[in-house]
Amino acid sequence: MHIEHICACPMWRNKAPHYDCVFINIGICMFFSFNYGGITYPCTVMRWFDIIGDSPDEDTGMWMVRLACGTNNAPIYNIIHVDSIYRAAHLIPIYGRRFLHLHFRTFYVNKYADHHAFELAS
Repeated sequence: MHIEHICACPMWRNKAPHYDCVFINIGICMFFSFNYGGITYPCTVMRWFDIIGDSPDEDTGMWMVRLACGTNNAPIYNIIHVDSIYRAAHLIPIYGRRFLHLHFRTFYVNKYADHHAFELAS
């Protein structure tokens, strides 16, 4: 059986947050579990992404996504069961022409990371 480690760290190497993304169009912010009726439920807090356009980017062949926002540009978060996660995804920031900073809003979904990602994102 293949195992992947998915990370959610609010302060990676004492610099900036490191949150992995997974194939359900969302980013992981935190893992937790709770007990109800004698059953433990492993869950995660997820940040949602929206797909940009109806097809992959013509130049790269990769889908583009942006952080999803609700009213007043508030980020959209949900709690899901970890069994809902299909596999990890690799996002590449879309840099643009302005000054770079640590908070990117748009990304390419890297289908070239491995053959599983290629099959999912093609």
